[in-house]
Amino acid sequence: MIQRSIDSILTPALLIDGPTLNANIDRMNRQVEGLGVSLRPHLKTVKNAELARRMMDGHAGGATVSTLAEADYFHAAGITDLTYAVGIAPSRLAPVAERRKAGLSLTLILDHPDTARALVEYARAHSIDFRVLIELDADGDRAGLRPDEHALLDTANILREGGQGPAGVLVHAGGSYACRSQNALTALAERERLVAVEAANRLRNEGHPIEVVSVGSTPTALFAERLDGVTEVRAGVYSCMDLVMVGLGVCSLDAIAISVLTEVIGHRRASGELLVDAGWMALSRDRGTASHDLDQGYGLVRDARGGPIDQAMLVRATNQEHGIVASRSGESLPLDHFPIGTRLRILPNHACATAAQFDHFDLIENDGLTRLARCYGWG
Repeated sequence: MIQRSIDSILTPALLIDGPTLNANIDRMNRQVEGLGVSLRPHLKTVKNAELARRMMDGHAGGATVSTLAEADYFHAAGITDLTYAVGIAPSRLAPVAERRKAGLSLTLILDHPDTARALVEYARAHSIDFRVLIELDADGDRAGLRPDEHALLDTANILREGGQGPAGVLVHAGGSYACRSQNALTALAERERLVAVEAANRLRNEGHPIEVVSVGSTPTALFAERLDGVTEVRAGVYSCMDLVMVGLGVCSLDAIAISVLTEVIGHRRASGELLVDAGWMALSRDRGTASHDLDQGYGLVRDARGGPIDQAMLVRATNQEHGIVASRSGESLPLDHFPIGTRLRILPNHACATAAQFDHFDLIENDGLTRLARCYGWG
């Protein structure tokens, strides 16, 4: 459905600027091409087949997802080679087996011998083969095994003895979101690479035919200087970018393709603040910039066309359906400049968290708006 005016859609609404998104995709494509690796885009941010195809265009590999609902949605759209990049819960082995029998190539990850045993036992009992990667830890930020841990070999041996791989290793340097300089991002990207290559080589030396060496986060992917020994890069938020990425120095404000369209619904004259109809149900409660040099509150406010406003404004606080917009300086806003009904855009702290609040978005492109659906839930 094409809508010719932003003024015609109800607020709050999720907007994605097509040309900006395309430029972000081109930037990542140039980076991975220059490093000589393939890209397996993470689709958790866009959750839409049209944008997924843009991210995958020119790449021979498949894609990455975070939920089985995403896997089902993208499989139905013809994207059948997917990595489910969340440690597999034993209760999800049966749903995954059903999907594999239906023709979906869904690669799993795990990082514990007990999970490997559960997977092997299920595979034997149900005569099913799984494709498995062992998750690694590059920075102590989240999940994964260290390359020197004995549990790495234990996990791999359990999988091999049960006829279930492993097919490779996978690492996500989530600690990149705590880096505060480009040098730090480059150093962590190299650490991520070394962890993956070291683990892969250790497993190969033990007779495991490791094929996949998968690394990636948007910051490390864009600031890596070499990826020798790596077979693929995973990244996702690069397509839309957000204020966290700006705070890390990964991109500029102009590279943020995603925003929430909102409308002024009230004035708080005593404090000189605006009320808008985008609360935490639209923006999420993500405060990812709170530890940055520049705290962006719950989002940075722009005008209805996405341009800057003379007096820097942010969403200072949120209720369920209300956002409180204040001046960054703390001075009273000129409320008469923002009469009731004024439309504004809010750039989000975390693109994935904000987008997850909506079941569709409006793509701004070719002087029009196209409404596109997003998949939803966990499945």
